[in-house]
Amino acid sequence: MEKIKTAVIGPGNIGTDLIFKIKRSQHMEIAMVVGRRKSEGLQRAANMGIDVSPHGASVLADRTDIKIVFDATSASGHLENAPLLKEAGKIVFDLTPAAVGPFVVPCVNLGRLGNVDNYNLVTCGGQATVPIAYAVNRAANTEYAEIIACIASKSAGPGTRSSIDEFTQTTAKALRTVAGADRSKAIIILNPAEPPLLMTNTIHSFVRDPDKKAIEESVNDIVQEVQKYVPNYRLRVPPIIDGNKVTVIIQVEGAGDYLPKYSGNLDIHNAAAAAAADIVAGRVLRGER
Repeated sequence: MEKIKTAVIGPGNIGTDLIFKIKRSQHMEIAMVVGRRKSEGLQRAANMGIDVSPHGASVLADRTDIKIVFDATSASGHLENAPLLKEAGKIVFDLTPAAVGPFVVPCVNLGRLGNVDNYNLVTCGGQATVPIAYAVNRAANTEYAEIIACIASKSAGPGTRSSIDEFTQTTAKALRTVAGADRSKAIIILNPAEPPLLMTNTIHSFVRDPDKKAIEESVNDIVQEVQKYVPNYRLRVPPIIDGNKVTVIIQVEGAGDYLPKYSGNLDIHNAAAAAAADIVAGRVLRGER
């Protein structure tokens, strides 16, 4: 079966985990991994038989066979890479907080975005909580949504720690622009517990139409949609409805492809990127874009 060739920019732990997810996809194959210097990550990719380059995103301009690119660098890195990739005609999936393109949460809004050339994957907390906030909103008309994402401290690397403000701002914005809440807030907690705990997300919504049956059905349906690309996404506490307040708690366990299973926060971000890109790759193969 013909597949779309892809590349990953950023050969760190996140980029390496992405390789495994791309290898399982229906419509994509990994063709290249790019960094800015020789590194252990590039060597890992080379050992898998993948073309590598330590010369940055510009090398992809000459690879006309590569159609889809994942950027797993940093916000500043993507702001530099995005114009180069756009000029080269690549379809980009951005895993940084740069948000050059529109937010995408696969089970919520990918189908409504059309043929854009730069998709932003929000944040790990956004991928975990926006589906629930969206499900509550479509059933009950949300006035205010607030999420608390609790992740293992060990799963928060230097990039995450240096981007806490961007995490909260970006996630809160996605609760409005993607999930549909009128107002929103996001909080992240780095839990130092040993052994590390799984990612847990609490979603509070204040709604105008608190219909218990409609909310429960909507939430259960969206959980099943997320589980299609994140099998270990679980409803830890079903909707609790107290007047006009709805509370849902979600737990995310990683697939363990390369990252530890407690790094559900990183896993869901990568899984969402791979799932969205696989759908777009299918459209390319069918000549729909």
